[in-house]
Amino acid sequence: MILYSHPFSGNGWKVRLFLSLIGQDCEIRTVDLPGGENRSTAFLDLNPRGQVPVLAVPEGVLWDSQAILVYLAARHAPDWGGDDAFERAAVAQWLSFAAKEVATGLQALRLHRVMGRPLDVPAATRVAEGTLTLLEGRLAAHGWLVGGRPTIAEAAVYPYVSMAGEAGLSLAPYPSIRGWCARIEALPGFLPMGA
Repeated sequence: MILYSHPFSGNGWKVRLFLSLIGQDCEIRTVDLPGGENRSTAFLDLNPRGQVPVLAVPEGVLWDSQAILVYLAARHAPDWGGDDAFERAAVAQWLSFAAKEVATGLQALRLHRVMGRPLDVPAATRVAEGTLTLLEGRLAAHGWLVGGRPTIAEAAVYPYVSMAGEAGLSLAPYPSIRGWCARIEALPGFLPMGA
């Protein structure tokens, strides 16, 4: 397997984190995003969206971090994908949450603050605060997002939530989220963002 990513990418971190949590080796190739490598013909042949991460596997090429997590769980760590049809669907709900609410709130604010991307900051802040409130409610009642143990839902949602400070938001009002982050960070194989 070859993972095309960038150290700054939270979506790339999702995949690198999960690979580390399950102890799966993978070649990592850094894509020069500031230099525009993601817009090169060679990279666009891998991912026409021009985004990282991209995972090249024997069966073909996958892009989108959530899709990559599903593949890796199914192929290398089935217990992380849900035990039955209901749990797999519940995991999919959180993958969608990561791709919508987390991305349009926390991720967008981080990109705005750190990279200067244009953004309707008040609207994104409302989405981010709603995202954190919803997540806090879930985690106040459950230790993990699905099924009483970590799943790929954690790998999908955790990275941008844990970087809320880079998005200009504090996790101080969210004790259940902070506890959940600490539980993830205590898992064997946890990989910090810059590692």
